[in-house]
Amino acid sequence: MNILMAVIVAVFAVAAVLTVYRIIRGPSILDRAVASDVLLTEVMCVIGAEMAINGHTRNIPVLLVIAAVGVFGSISVARYVARRDNTTP
Repeated sequence: MNILMAVIVAVFAVAAVLTVYRIIRGPSILDRAVASDVLLTEVMCVIGAEMAINGHTRNIPVLLVIAAVGVFGSISVARYVARRDNTTP
C-alpha cells in the first residue's frame, strides 16, 4: 500500500507542477483557463483518492464547492473572451 501511495503522490505532483507551469507560461488566457481547470480537477482527484483510501465521505461538500468554482470560472472566462472577441475589429 505504501508503494502505491508513493506512486499516486508522484504522479499527481508531476501533473500539478506541469499544470502550474502552463498557468504561468500561457501564452493565451484560454491556455491559462484550461490549465486552471486541470489543476482544480487534479485537486478533486487527490481528495477523492484520499477518501477512497481512507474509506470516508467527509470531503464530498469540498468536492462540490471545488467543482462549482471550476464551472463558474470557466463560464466567466468564456464569456469574457467571447465579449472581447466581438469588440475587436
